[in-house]
Amino acid sequence: MKNWKLLTVILAMLVFVLAACGDSKEESGDKESNTGKDTEQQTGAYPITIKSTVEGYEDQTFEKAPEKIVVFDYGFLDTLDTLGVEVTAVAKGNFPENLKKYADDKYLNAGGLKEPLFEDIAAMQPDVIFISGRQADAYEQLNEIAPTVFVGTNSADYINSFKASVNIAAELFGKQDEAAAKLAEFDKAVEEVKTAAEASGKKALVTLYNETMAAYGPGEKSRYGFVHNVYGFEAATNDLEDSNHGAQLSYEQILEINPDILFVIDRLAATGEESNIHDAIENDIINKTNAAKDGKIVYLNGALWYLAGGGLSSELAKVEEVKAALQ
Repeated sequence: MKNWKLLTVILAMLVFVLAACGDSKEESGDKESNTGKDTEQQTGAYPITIKSTVEGYEDQTFEKAPEKIVVFDYGFLDTLDTLGVEVTAVAKGNFPENLKKYADDKYLNAGGLKEPLFEDIAAMQPDVIFISGRQADAYEQLNEIAPTVFVGTNSADYINSFKASVNIAAELFGKQDEAAAKLAEFDKAVEEVKTAAEASGKKALVTLYNETMAAYGPGEKSRYGFVHNVYGFEAATNDLEDSNHGAQLSYEQILEINPDILFVIDRLAATGEESNIHDAIENDIINKTNAAKDGKIVYLNGALWYLAGGGLSSELAKVEEVKAALQ
């Protein structure tokens, strides 16, 4: 009888131990499953759909991260470069200094900024093509070759459209943490320059030199309106034509406006042409402005401002350039 009771106790203990082991395995299995889900979220869950922000352009869905990448927009190329994403082909042109490496034959030639080499691009069999406004007329032909995504900025909402472009790159290539860190650095730099610009009380005029002078105010269509609307520089005049191409001004009209700070972007240098910008700008008329008298004619990097805006590194570099006007 005693033996029977002892056997019953032993059997009960075995059942308890086996049950505990089963619970442990089940719990372990649940943890492995959860870890897998977390990893998937961190690296980017596919499929991913990029919603079009341009009328007439298609939404694009990607089943995996694109590998063969063609880029026409230098701002987006700057973002990909900053995030460490390799590309296959680029539009060849006058690259800003930080993108000079893309002139190398290692990167295939996709054509010019406004002249895509359609047959050459098709032969590359790309997974994606990134474009902006300069390639708008080529969208349909490019989209027949591979999913084509618009990543350009919008003058009416420049900073948010820039950040949306960055987020496309971050989401597609699993670079959310890196992008967030760089955007935080950008936001901090903008806040610093805005505070300094507003405190200075200086009135600024942004111009583009192309043998003639085009000026840009704070309007919604203004290509460089963000200098006023985001960076915080008070406009020297609010009477300029609100246009993406700017308002044509004579030197006499610039003197009449008489800015405290004169920002000058050299389009000739940006496009690789010979430029005489210093001789042209620092003439007897412009030298009478407050900007010239105070040493506040600020020459901005043409390739950076005219060709490569909207990039993670380029936008930060632009903020650093305008800081020079406040020193």
